Amino acid sequence: MELDERKMKILKAIISTYLETGDPVGSRTIAKDSDLHLSSATIRNEMADLEELGYILQPHTSAGRIPSDLGYRYYVNCLMEENDEIRIRETEREKEHQDLINKMDRMEEVLKNVADLLAANTNYATLISTPQIKESKLKFIQLSMVDTQRLLVVIVVGNDTVKNVLMNMDEPLGNDEILKLNILLNSFLQGLTLNDINIELVHMMKVQAGMHADILEGVFSGIVEAIHEADNMEIYTSGATNMLKYPELVNPEHTTALLDTLVEKKQLVKLVDDTVNQEEKHGIQVYIGNETQVQSLRDCSIVTATYELKEGGTGTVGIIGPKRMDYRKVVNTLRNLTDDLDEIFNNKS
Repeated sequence: MELDERKMKILKAIISTYLETGDPVGSRTIAKDSDLHLSSATIRNEMADLEELGYILQPHTSAGRIPSDLGYRYYVNCLMEENDEIRIRETEREKEHQDLINKMDRMEEVLKNVADLLAANTNYATLISTPQIKESKLKFIQLSMVDTQRLLVVIVVGNDTVKNVLMNMDEPLGNDEILKLNILLNSFLQGLTLNDINIELVHMMKVQAGMHADILEGVFSGIVEAIHEADNMEIYTSGATNMLKYPELVNPEHTTALLDTLVEKKQLVKLVDDTVNQEEKHGIQVYIGNETQVQSLRDCSIVTATYELKEGGTGTVGIIGPKRMDYRKVVNTLRNLTDDLDEIFNNKS
């Protein structure tokens, strides 16, 4: 909902203070450190309204407030100041690294250095993917029951790359059901590239699959992985241990899963595809909390952008941090970086 000017200023002050300190923010802090010229009592009343509206949370009784996912989203969409005439100036260290990158011949080395450089300069985790043309075509899909609880999906693409996916089933599929699904998958998808598989096609297939539409989700995920393997997509990450610097992310139940995601990288494929498939290339995408489909990253915020090769192919670069990340700095950093990558790759001989 639209907030009045006073609530917007207080929400911005809360988020700005929390981004800087990582501590819950109280009304006295806002009254003392901001230029709102409001009493603590007035700020408390406004904070109560913001909490009721879902923009801030009170993690503990008698504690200050912290932004909610909705609050972060409102900040990114409406409150984050941007000035197109102001570009973040590179430090001397960054310039030295940039000179080194410009001299490199191998794209893999460039991308690894970019990931390391981003992690060092932001203190967050970073990822960058090799550019994908996605021209490998699906050749064949075969479903078959392994036993009463597991379905085997065999996917053959491009240069005969084979991907096997095991899916757990609540109930086994009968031979007629498997036959119908095999005919559906191959009649719709055979000979298509990943770019050919659009939302309308997926919806049409799910309608025809009826009660077995959920099975197609697992098949589509396998297809994405198979085509990426055929196209040799790589995702480079750096700065995973930076995430341990933020107390809100150091949770015994989630830390292992978070670090595994950044090291193993398999779950990041979906994130890369979401970014590359956006209609507006080079648009900055901000995923806050539950907005990402990667379960282990739902306590984080992720900011992504794309870069392109003149020969064709699009890659993704992203920064992963706590929800209280410095969004303005991250967005400007990615905007500058993607421009630099376009120039580096497209000017190479």
